Amino acid sequence: MNTGTKYILAGVFSLVIISHCFSQSIATAKLDELNRTMEKAADYDKEKQAVIADIQREMLSGSSNDLLRQYDFCIRLYNNYKVFKYDSAYEYARKSQAIAYQLQSPAKIAYSSILLDFTLLSSGMFKETDDSLKAIQTRNLDDSIKAEFYALKARCFYDLADYANDAYHTPAYNIEGGAYVDTALTLFSPASFSYSYYTGLRDIRSGNIAEAQTNFEKLIAGGGLSEHELALTTSTLSDIYIQHNNTDSAIYLLAIAAIADIQSSTKETSAMLNLAQLLYKKGDVKDASKYIEFAINDAAFYGARQRKVQLIAILPLIEAEKINQVESQKKILITYAVGITFLLVIVILLAITVYRQVAKLKQAQKIIYEAHLKEHAINQQLAETNTKLSEMHIKEQHINEALAETNGKLSDVNTKLTEANKIKEEYIGYFFNANSEFFNRIERFKKSVEQKIVDRKLEEIKFLVNNINLRREKEDLLRNFDKAFFETFSTFCK
Repeated sequence: MNTGTKYILAGVFSLVIISHCFSQSIATAKLDELNRTMEKAADYDKEKQAVIADIQREMLSGSSNDLLRQYDFCIRLYNNYKVFKYDSAYEYARKSQAIAYQLQSPAKIAYSSILLDFTLLSSGMFKETDDSLKAIQTRNLDDSIKAEFYALKARCFYDLADYANDAYHTPAYNIEGGAYVDTALTLFSPASFSYSYYTGLRDIRSGNIAEAQTNFEKLIAGGGLSEHELALTTSTLSDIYIQHNNTDSAIYLLAIAAIADIQSSTKETSAMLNLAQLLYKKGDVKDASKYIEFAINDAAFYGARQRKVQLIAILPLIEAEKINQVESQKKILITYAVGITFLLVIVILLAITVYRQVAKLKQAQKIIYEAHLKEHAINQQLAETNTKLSEMHIKEQHINEALAETNGKLSDVNTKLTEANKIKEEYIGYFFNANSEFFNRIERFKKSVEQKIVDRKLEEIKFLVNNINLRREKEDLLRNFDKAFFETFSTFCK
C-alpha cells in the first residue's frame, strides 16, 4: 500500500468512523475486496520470501567474522520473520542474542532478549516469556529499548488476561499490564505510533472506551501508517464496535485489518479469526468457514499455539452450524420435493392427455402427408418418364443420322470396291494376254531352237539368240503397261 493510498483511506475512513454511518453494503463491499486479496495471498508471500532471500544472500556474501555486521543482518531477518514465521524468527533472535554475548554489549543482549521474548509470546509460550523477561536487566539501557521491554511486558499480561478470560484473574492481569503500559508511555515519543496505540490500548483495558475510540480514530485519520500498523489499529478499534453491538462497523474494520495483514504477509494475527466469529454470529456460515480456514492455515504456517487453540475452538461451532444449515435446507428441499412431485404428477397426466391428442393429430397429418408424397412421387415419375422419352427420341435421331452417314460411307466403299474389281479384272486380263503372248513366243523360240539343235545348225541358233532384242521387248512391255494403266485410270493426269 503506497503512502497516497494510505492517506486517502485514512481520510475516508475518518469521516465514516466519526459519523458512525457504517452500513451493511459498505461492509459487504469490503468483504468482497478481502476475498479478492485472499486470492493474491500467495503472491504477497512470494514477495516477502524474495526480500528475505535477498537479505540472506547479502549476509552470506560478507565476512562471517564481522560480528556487528552479522548482528545487524540477524536483526533485519528477525524483523522480516517476526510476524511471518515463528521458528525462523526465533532462530534469528537466538543468533542475534548469541552474537550480542560475543560482542559483550549489554544493550544488544537486552534487545536480542526482548526480540526473542516477543517471538515466544507470539507463539503462546507465556511462562517462557515471563521467565525470560524477568532475567533482563534494564539498567543503563536506552529509552527506546526500555520502552519496547515494558510494552512487551504489558502485552504479556494483556494476553494472559485474554487467555484466562474469567472474573478473577483477568482484571488483575489487565491492571498489571496497564501499569507496564504507563511506564512504556513515559519512554515512547508522544509523536510516535507506539505512544498513540498503547494509549488507546490502555484505555480499552481500563474501561475508558470513549477515550480509546477517539484516540484510535485520530491515529487512523492522521495517516502515514504502515500496513501492519493499520491492521493493529483497525483490529483493536473493532473491539470497541463489538462492545457497542455495531457489528457491521466491526466487520468493516476487521476486513481492513485482514487485507492489510495479507498484503504485509502477517501470519501472527487475530483479525481473520475475529472476523470469522462475527460472521458466524450473523449467520454467514459460508464466509465464516472460509475465513476460519484461512486463519488456521496462517496460524499453522506461523506456528502460533494460542491462535491454533482459539481457531480449533471456534471451528467445530462453525462446522456444526454448517451441518445444521444443511439439515434445515434438507428439510426445506424435502418439502419442496413433495410439492414438486405432486405438481409433476399433474403435469404428467396433462402431458399424457396432450400426448394422445397430439398423436391423433400427428396420425392425420401423417395420412395427408403420405398422400401428398404419393402424388408428388407420381408426378415425379411422370416427369422422369417424359424426360426419358425425350432422351430416347433424341437418341433415335442421332442413330438415324449415324445410320445415314454409315450408309453413305458404305456406298462410297462399294463404289471403290467396284472400281477396284474393274481394275483387277482389266489388269488380270491384260497380264493374262501379255503372258499368253509371251509364253507363245517363248514356245516358238524353244521349238525353233530345238529344231536347229536337231539339225545342228548352230550358227542359226546363235543368230536366233542374237536376234532377240531385249531393249525392244522392255519398251514394248512398258508401252503396253502405260496403255493399260491409262485406259484403266482415265482420270490420271499424264
